[in-house]
Amino acid sequence: TMANVLVIAETYEGQLRNATYNSVSFARQIVDIEGGSYSIAVLSDAPAEHASTLATYGGAKVFTVSHESLAHYAADTWSDAVAGLAKSAGASHVVMSSSTQGKDLMPRVASQLDAGMAADIISVHADGGETRYKRPMWAGNIIATVAVDTPVHVVTVRSTDFDEAAAVGASSEVQPFDWSPADSGRTQFSAFNASGGERPDLGEAKIVVSGGRGLKDEENFWSVVTPLADSLGAAIGATRAAVDSGFAPNDLQIGQTGRVVAPDLYFAVAISGAIQHLAGMKNSKCIVAINKDPDAPIFQVADYGLVADAFKTVPELVDKLG
Repeated sequence: TMANVLVIAETYEGQLRNATYNSVSFARQIVDIEGGSYSIAVLSDAPAEHASTLATYGGAKVFTVSHESLAHYAADTWSDAVAGLAKSAGASHVVMSSSTQGKDLMPRVASQLDAGMAADIISVHADGGETRYKRPMWAGNIIATVAVDTPVHVVTVRSTDFDEAAAVGASSEVQPFDWSPADSGRTQFSAFNASGGERPDLGEAKIVVSGGRGLKDEENFWSVVTPLADSLGAAIGATRAAVDSGFAPNDLQIGQTGRVVAPDLYFAVAISGAIQHLAGMKNSKCIVAINKDPDAPIFQVADYGLVADAFKTVPELVDKLG
């Protein structure tokens, strides 16, 4: 049987997230292996605008699920809607990025569809006519090959390992899916308090400036990292050691137990480069390391390495950037 892949678009505060397009790349790879087609679903209180954008990405259809209860993400309502749509559309694969939202939503969808799940996938390949998925374990030191043997596969995709799909121009058919929550009284959205303010989101940023334990304390961390991030329009990240030491909040942590990022440019400032941290940023397109220890492991993965004192060098760099 041919694949019928359903990609769940990711939205936040009324905007489509770029991770949606990495998931479309994954869907295209499934179709290359198994034949068939993919469609994209967008859930919102007003999905029409997103639907017209997504219709240019080569899907057989764009499904819209429109209801006021979908204005904000909530696992209960979204999983009910996604599972209902997947059944109705006869989806063979239900796919979303392994973002915070995807990690929260997709296990529930798998449960409702009685489907096997492959999580945080970094590649897909055919093995004797069967589709196999690869996912990292143990901070990327082991790559596991996963087979899903239920009729429906639920997959979350590590977006840093797939390119953002480009639009193809041809317009997909937009098809509304009629859904309303079975039990609206059980949970309701009250508030979402986002931290981070004006900076780009870590997961979406093209440039990231990260600081490590070598910055000594909270005051130094921010006084060194902030001007550089400001001059580059970058997001700010931190190592686990810096977060554990109280320099930076938890949501800025990059690494095995934090965020996985792959920006175009990654500045590692006073970061030694423990395997735990490398697991979260080694796919960055260009890595610049500034560390006064010439033997720091970060230099093994850096494209540009500067053996220097960050407290002296970073302000000089900010001056040069003007």
